Amino acid sequence: MGFQQGLSGLNAASKSLDVIGNNISNANTVGFKMAQAQFSDVFANSLSGAGTSGVGIGVKVQAVQQLFTQGNISSTNNPLDIAINGAGFFRMSTNGAITFSRNGQFSLDKNGNIVNAQGANLTGYAADTNGVLSTGSAVPLTINTSDIAPKQTDTVNALLNLDSRSLVPGTQVPVAIPPVIIPIAFSLTDPLSYNNATSVAVFDSLGNSHVLQTFFVRVDPVTRPPAAGSTAEWDVFAAVDGVLIAGPATTPANAIGTIGFDSLGKLTGATPPFAATDPNAFSIAIPVSTGAISPISTPTVKYDLTGTTQYGAAFSVNSIKQDGYTSGKLSKFNTSKDGTIVGSYTNGKTAVLGQIALANFTNPNGLQSLGDNQWTETASSGPALVGPPGSGSMGVLTSNATEDSNTDLTGELVNMITAQRVYQANAQTIKTQDQILQTLVNLR
Repeated sequence: MGFQQGLSGLNAASKSLDVIGNNISNANTVGFKMAQAQFSDVFANSLSGAGTSGVGIGVKVQAVQQLFTQGNISSTNNPLDIAINGAGFFRMSTNGAITFSRNGQFSLDKNGNIVNAQGANLTGYAADTNGVLSTGSAVPLTINTSDIAPKQTDTVNALLNLDSRSLVPGTQVPVAIPPVIIPIAFSLTDPLSYNNATSVAVFDSLGNSHVLQTFFVRVDPVTRPPAAGSTAEWDVFAAVDGVLIAGPATTPANAIGTIGFDSLGKLTGATPPFAATDPNAFSIAIPVSTGAISPISTPTVKYDLTGTTQYGAAFSVNSIKQDGYTSGKLSKFNTSKDGTIVGSYTNGKTAVLGQIALANFTNPNGLQSLGDNQWTETASSGPALVGPPGSGSMGVLTSNATEDSNTDLTGELVNMITAQRVYQANAQTIKTQDQILQTLVNLR
């Protein structure tokens, strides 16, 4: 009789409708992976062995298999919303219990840990205070929200052009042949005593800012002939926070040194040089009175003028930069494609805060679903293969985005209609069998 077949068909169709209904209900669930019911036919066992003319006794649900296809990626405004583009799972830890998820909606708890809505910790590779990652094993990730430490200025790089047409500061005696120049001694308060000046902020060991000024004075080639290899020279003076720095040079007094240029306007070097390996740089001992290391840097700041020229053009500061900075507060952070979390600070600096680790499996379909968009590994899935995004078979990450459910809503609605018709057809077979049985019972 066909009751067995019809009943098994009803059960299978009902199970299929359950699966389809679950897919549809999670159409808006971030990171959800739809499933499909897989069926197989059923035959009664034969004592005499397999036959070729046996009639099956129905259908059964062989498995409910999830489809780990890629969902669409949607942009958000949360820097801790992270989507996986490609294979892999986020590795989550709850009191040491490891689970895996495709839901990249994270937030920070009160301790700075990156957690999901269930409170599970996102794991990855921690970074030390210097931004160096420890890639030995994945651990729960924590965002360090403390201030970034200041860095004392060690080097200043200045790229200038000094006007070759500049006259020697002083009073010209026009009637004298050749013309005589009565020089003016350099003074911070007398702009007529120097040709050009520039400034840059430098930082001490506590992150306090100080203004370093440098002054350039054209040297009279008559009274002080240029050194060999140079056709023109300039004396350089320095001041910090408006106070003149006593330089090592004795000619003229308090100058930090002299720079020379050849006939093509190229820098020939600094006297005295910072070091034999840095012939275009000066040493500047910058005193501070804030409780920081004094002088700034150890032993002195290197003021590098490499690339500075003397052309027949107006004085210009083409570039001036230094390597120190003050302390800074964490203002924001972003996650790169390879999972590196980079923090941006109010002082303009950036630092690596950690790196997200992903996990993948030889057989993802072997994972056991735990609900809450989480899976756990099984013997069927194989062990987790853990590594940074973009390595091996791992996908890459997209920050400020989430992965949508991979449910094909249109397709599932069509499947629901089909499953409904299958259910009705199986019910009809039971009805038909009942009518046949009733006919047999009524025979006289």
